Amino acid sequence: MPLIRFDLIEGRDEKSLRNLLDAAHRAVVKAFGVPERDRYQIVHQHPAHELIIEDTGLGFERSKNLVVISVTSKQRSDDQKKDFYKTLVQELGENCGIEPNDIMVSIVTNGDADWSFGLGEAQFLNGKL
Repeated sequence: MPLIRFDLIEGRDEKSLRNLLDAAHRAVVKAFGVPERDRYQIVHQHPAHELIIEDTGLGFERSKNLVVISVTSKQRSDDQKKDFYKTLVQELGENCGIEPNDIMVSIVTNGDADWSFGLGEAQFLNGKL
């Protein structure tokens, strides 16, 4: 149950996208301890001119392999988040050839009442999850 959105520069083929999504999911499972089938991922591809992601003065450059990852999740500890960032960079580097400077992550936290997985129910509130 994190919901993860990926914003990418268009041009990746289906196999590359699947590798990226699988690598990110492994990082989520490891860092957040979610079940294997707790997987909610959405990909948005953009022309390069639609993504302007600079470095906040940190001094690194971005390439066409840029990945912006937005995670919506229940509360996670600071240690879990740091572990996620580190594991994600390792997974994307080893399995997708994406450099650490091309990975930007933002995590937005919400609560149990903010989720419905279907059927017009709040499964975290009604005890089904």
